[in-house]
Amino acid sequence: MESCLKNDSESTVAELKDTVREFCEKRDWDRYHNAKDLAIGIITEASELLEFFRFKDDAEIRVLMNDGEKLNEISHELADILYFILRFSQKYDIDITKAFEAKMKVNEIKYPIDKSRGSNKKYNEF
Repeated sequence: MESCLKNDSESTVAELKDTVREFCEKRDWDRYHNAKDLAIGIITEASELLEFFRFKDDAEIRVLMNDGEKLNEISHELADILYFILRFSQKYDIDITKAFEAKMKVNEIKYPIDKSRGSNKKYNEF
């Protein structure tokens, strides 16, 4: 695995997927990474992210997000979620960029600007 400190504007999804694939291949983890277990990994890591915010009001969240150490921990949880998303899409040949763009087109239809601007209602509540 190539060790470089790129940022979001310097990386591609394909590079990230290759990094995850290589990491897992070196550890012989394919047998553990079926669709069910990868989906469980996504939700498990998402739950760990949620723990940071549980029972916190807006002011407490602002303090939390301005705490460098806590923000680093939160970043690690986001990276764990991304790892499982990348692994799932890599393992099952899902072009995550195409899937994301297609889903955004669906969302544009579900959430037209004139109905959804400034609203947190779900599309079926308009």
